[in-house]
Amino acid sequence: MIRSILYATDLGIYAPVVMQHALGMALSFRADLYVVHVVEPMGLFAESVLQSYLDERALNELQQQGISTMLSNIEQRVLDSLREEFAERLQDLALIRSVKVIQGEPTQVILEQSLKLAVDLLILGGHSQPVGGGTRLGRTAARVIELAQMPVYLVPLLQRRRRADG
Repeated sequence: MIRSILYATDLGIYAPVVMQHALGMALSFRADLYVVHVVEPMGLFAESVLQSYLDERALNELQQQGISTMLSNIEQRVLDSLREEFAERLQDLALIRSVKVIQGEPTQVILEQSLKLAVDLLILGGHSQPVGGGTRLGRTAARVIELAQMPVYLVPLLQRRRRADG
C-alpha cells in the first residue's frame, strides 16, 4: 500500500509533467506527497572567487545566512509556482504535506529524505537536460534507482517519447 510519496524535482523544464504524475499517484492512492529540491553546494571555483572579494567574517556570514535565505527563497518560488500551475485544482495541492529545498549532493539528500519521511514511493524525472551519447538516465536518477530502498517511479523525458513515436 502506498501511503506516502516523495517527489524529487530538479525544477527543470519537465518538472510540471513529473509533478502531474506525482499528484496523480497521490490522488490515486490517497497518499501524502512530499516535494524536495536539492541545491548542490557551491563549487570550489565559486568559493575561491568569493574568498578573493570577502574577508573571512563576511564569507562565513554569507555562507550561514545567505545560503539559508537562498534556500527559503527557492522554496517559496516552488510553492508559488505550484499554486499558479494548479490554481484550478487547489484540492490536489492539499495532498502536498511539505516542500523542502535542501543543499547537498542530490542522490544523498533524496535517499536521506525518503528514509526520514518513511515514504513508500519515490518519483523523479529521468533527466531534464538533453544528454548526448545515447545516455538514457541522468546521473542522479540512475544512482537513486540503484540505491533506493523503496520503489522508484521514473517519468521519462517527453522529448525521448516523441522521438520513439516517430
